[in-house]
Amino acid sequence: MMNTTSHILGGAWRKPEAQQHRFNELHHWVELTKTLEDGGFDIAFFADVVGVYGDHEGGWASHGRRGLQVPANDPLVLLSALAATTKRIGLALTSSVIQTHPYTFARQLSTLDHLTGGRVGWNVVTSALENSHRNYGGAGLLEHDNRYDLAEEYLEVCYKLWEGSWDDDALLAAKTLEHDRGVGLHADPTKVAKIHHVSRNYTVEGPHLSSPSPQRTPLLFQAGSSPRGRDVAAQHAEATFSMAPSLAQAQQHAADVRRRAVGFGRQSEDVQFIQGLSFVVGSTEVEAQAKAAELDASLDDHALVAHTGGSLGIDLGYLPLDTPIGELVTEGSRGHLAELRAMNPDGNMTVRDLARFRAQATRITGTPEQIVDELEQWQDAGVDGINVINATLPGSYVEFIDHVIPELRVRGMARSAEQLDTESGATLRGRFTGADRLPTSHPAAQYRGAFTEYSAAATELSKEEVLDSVLVGAEHL
Repeated sequence: MMNTTSHILGGAWRKPEAQQHRFNELHHWVELTKTLEDGGFDIAFFADVVGVYGDHEGGWASHGRRGLQVPANDPLVLLSALAATTKRIGLALTSSVIQTHPYTFARQLSTLDHLTGGRVGWNVVTSALENSHRNYGGAGLLEHDNRYDLAEEYLEVCYKLWEGSWDDDALLAAKTLEHDRGVGLHADPTKVAKIHHVSRNYTVEGPHLSSPSPQRTPLLFQAGSSPRGRDVAAQHAEATFSMAPSLAQAQQHAADVRRRAVGFGRQSEDVQFIQGLSFVVGSTEVEAQAKAAELDASLDDHALVAHTGGSLGIDLGYLPLDTPIGELVTEGSRGHLAELRAMNPDGNMTVRDLARFRAQATRITGTPEQIVDELEQWQDAGVDGINVINATLPGSYVEFIDHVIPELRVRGMARSAEQLDTESGATLRGRFTGADRLPTSHPAAQYRGAFTEYSAAATELSKEEVLDSVLVGAEHL
């Protein structure tokens, strides 16, 4: 989902039953997220951008006219409200490494992880929109690989704060109050440390101002599909989002990233794959096809073209829809471009193909039984879960809950309501992987206990040293 009017299926917000226009209303999101939680969804995931897409039809005015992810609100603020109104469902958001200093961001997510009881996930992105980089002081879009260099540097700072600054048992306040209020020991200074991080873009002394949250590091998502993006996913991500337009491409993607993960010293199953799919459900195949045709008629081809072309940094707005695309070169979403080319191996991709890629290539249409038949094929191809793309809110999700989830449960492909209430692992990661904390094979684990030389106790001056310093200073006065 996204806290905006028009997210992926451009134009669908105009359908009579659509409620996306209520995106500024808290009640809209609270009720929707409760519906998802009660209906059996594991995660409410919010996408985001921090700038407008590249030009379409000569500028960015078209984005406002068509509602292409503008206006869009900050999902982190929204998730704080949803944390107070949900109990089980995971709350995940996209946040770019260019938009918030890692020290601030690490503190924000630790706070949210505390307040949710460990239900937070983070989709790590580098921002492929040039306007996003200009909004945060950049001269323009960084080169593709340089963006990933920055992301890995950003992750290193966060890991050090989340995993290395506090020992698990450093905070003693609760134990002290429970056993002896007279002791007054709040935190063990031998177990709280500064990190003294210095790198190309960041200098962070620490310590982390938040004590260890239930997950410490939030559940990590990543969506890059270029070779460098796959490396970052293989090394850092616990789940990777995919918009592969075919089973074969999804299978290739999953196998490649898992192979890379082993190369980074992780287990192949440490990275799970979440495929983005939309659904049109009918009681019969004929009804489903009719509903799909109705949906297609409601879509705005130019909004869809603007979304894809804008993310690639290419203005396709004035090209006839039947214009062949040919060989495009971009510093934007290279992995996305490669997927688009693979969709039409004969090289005859047109602007219209681009427009309909998001709307049709990742759509499953049919009866609940037919849909789950196809989902079984995705599962067999190595896909672990589905990111359900909406056409309308709340309708797309209500329909999925009412008709598809029951069939998934019959086949053992989705947890029953009883399982959701009783399964072990209260945190999002616990439900996702079976463990509340990252495994030792993850690169973040290397920072556990790594900063004892910088602990509060280890760097504390003696009484004599402090007095000598103070007295010397006083003499100079």
